[in-house]
Amino acid sequence: MRILIIDDEQAVLDAYRHILASDPVDPASDLDTLADALFDDPTPNRSPALAAAITYCRQGVDGVAEVEAALASGRPFQVAFLDIRMPPGIDGKETAQRIRAIDPNINLVIVSAYSDHNVTDISLVAGPPDKIFYISKPFAADEIQQMAIALSRRWEVDARQVSLLHKKIDELAESEARARHAALHDFLTGAPNRLAFQQHLNAKVQTQDKRFALALIDLDRFKVVNDTFGHGAGDHLLQTVYEAIREEVPAGTLVARLGGDEFGVAIEAETVEAAEELCQRIIGRCARTMIIFGNSVQIGASIGMIWLADFIGRDANDVLRFADIALYEAKRRGRQQYCRFDAALDASTQFRQTVEAALRLAVANDELTVHYQPIIERDSLVAIGFEALLRWQSPLHGEIPPAVFIPIAEETGLIHELGDWILQRALTDSLGWPEFIVSINFSAAQFKRADFVENICSAARSLAVPFERIQIEVTETAMFEDIDRASSTLSTLQSLGFRVALDDFGTGYSNLLSVKNFAIDCIKIDKSFVDGLGTESESAAIVNAITHLARGLGLSVTAEGVETDMQCQALRLIGCSHMQGYLFGKGVPLAEANEYYLAYRDADRRVVADSSPYSARAVR
Repeated sequence: MRILIIDDEQAVLDAYRHILASDPVDPASDLDTLADALFDDPTPNRSPALAAAITYCRQGVDGVAEVEAALASGRPFQVAFLDIRMPPGIDGKETAQRIRAIDPNINLVIVSAYSDHNVTDISLVAGPPDKIFYISKPFAADEIQQMAIALSRRWEVDARQVSLLHKKIDELAESEARARHAALHDFLTGAPNRLAFQQHLNAKVQTQDKRFALALIDLDRFKVVNDTFGHGAGDHLLQTVYEAIREEVPAGTLVARLGGDEFGVAIEAETVEAAEELCQRIIGRCARTMIIFGNSVQIGASIGMIWLADFIGRDANDVLRFADIALYEAKRRGRQQYCRFDAALDASTQFRQTVEAALRLAVANDELTVHYQPIIERDSLVAIGFEALLRWQSPLHGEIPPAVFIPIAEETGLIHELGDWILQRALTDSLGWPEFIVSINFSAAQFKRADFVENICSAARSLAVPFERIQIEVTETAMFEDIDRASSTLSTLQSLGFRVALDDFGTGYSNLLSVKNFAIDCIKIDKSFVDGLGTESESAAIVNAITHLARGLGLSVTAEGVETDMQCQALRLIGCSHMQGYLFGKGVPLAEANEYYLAYRDADRRVVADSSPYSARAVR
């Protein structure tokens, strides 16, 4: 034990010395002594003398200095006994305040014969209250001994707990670092992934760094190697190419694998000519013969580049899209080509303007339709509802994918008109499936509307569709742009009875720990993770981890993009509660959806599995 005594009276200090140098007072000690004399058999386990290192001080300033020195030496005091009145120096209250400021863990015992000090005042300046105690003078020996022993042992217990806590914190920090690294890096090559590349690009665009170029690299003849020598050879080739690109670029340059056989390079260069020269060197390096599993293979690379200084003011999505247009043009011109983006290449801009104009008339001209894809329950493999999917068949341009026109609708504000239309249409159509849920997607722009909840409630009430049959699908972007507002909106939806699903989970910034405080019922695992089941062990590990963590948080899990029996069986074994994908049916028009439902109803196949979160609440 390390004990500090501060008292200005020598007699009191002597009393402390006598008491703390003696054996601890034990009520049974006299009986033990008698037993020893009668039976000549020493009593075992007798309390030993206090093993204490005690420091004595006559003034508060000396005691404060001792506390500071002890802490610096790594041997802090466990208990300090303080007198209140210690003229002519600082009194006990100020001494306690100074000691507490130096050592937050020491236990303080105020020892005084006077009642003119305010206990509350001392606690306020020298607290916390559970680390400050009081003894009145004159004190008894056992009172001092017991206090010294109890508080010293308590200090040791607290120290162990703090040590364990720090260890746990270190372990969590290490685990978080590993998880963050995994989230931002490609499993196969170890390269930064698309998310990491996107974050870097966002930072560059926001700072408007004019000495920056973005290069997208696509390998030529990669499929030939994959088909000829197998996926193992293809994987090894991707690893080799990544290392080759890294060796060619300056140290510190971000080289990322964006997916498949596509890489991205964030080029720091003084001039556009220097960036172009680097691109040409990368093309030359990728054109060399490579030895893959003992086989000589020769591929190549095509590169699309954009020089940021030419497009200041554009956002990261535009910059990435322009680089992709340049890459497409490079490949169109032939293999092992380089193309720098300029305004003449942006035919997509004209197309975007055409699409925008046509989209404004699409609703009025009845060009939009809603298709419905079944949501399948894992155990019974029967449908429990449909997801509503917006489709556009333009008389001028043919079928235009949602990935093309939805971003345009969001940028122009047309998304609100489209959103209201699909909400009304989907709820109306769902009246024909009273036992099914209907799941409806909402964009970030819709989610931010002040009347978002009221609008959905009004539409549902006007058609008498129970809230419990409606699932609201939102994306990570919608949730994390304004966390407080999103949390409030989702809580309101859930309290009213709506189900809330987080769509495309795993493709953005969120993780289960960051969404656990939101009122959501379901996460939908993105198709990109499901695609790798059966071929990539990493995909199975990710899906398995997400599923088990989600279930631990009380969330259901829907896997999207299920296309094969192998994927289905893997997802059932992992524990995903629901599935969607071409294996069970693609999105179909209303008439076919009605037929699907009638077949379900006529077969009398009700989803009653207790394990299904939809069974009692949304299906019946």
